Amino acid sequence: MGPEARLPFMAMPDAVKALLELLDAPSEGLSLPSYNVGAFSLSAQEFADRVKRSFPKADITFAPDPGRARIVDSWPGDVDDARARADWGWRPEYDLDRAFDAYLVPAVRARYQT
Repeated sequence: MGPEARLPFMAMPDAVKALLELLDAPSEGLSLPSYNVGAFSLSAQEFADRVKRSFPKADITFAPDPGRARIVDSWPGDVDDARARADWGWRPEYDLDRAFDAYLVPAVRARYQT
């Protein structure tokens, strides 16, 4: 897997929201026994670039482990959540910028604040 390969991401609040919405969805409107839900996808390079926007002094290197890279390479670059959107109105609340600005960056700052 190179730094240009794209992977799907989702902020935890959206994952919880999806589970709760699916739980509350009327069963007669559901067409599948299980659903994919997605939010956004980005490459390792895009992730690093976004981290650098929030933490300009971050020193980021990219050295994939071949065994783990094979596993990651087997994953899809994005998830098709069209059925969830159609069947029960799934819509993520966190895009890339909101996931970083409202969720990830504050958590990292709180964790490493001295």
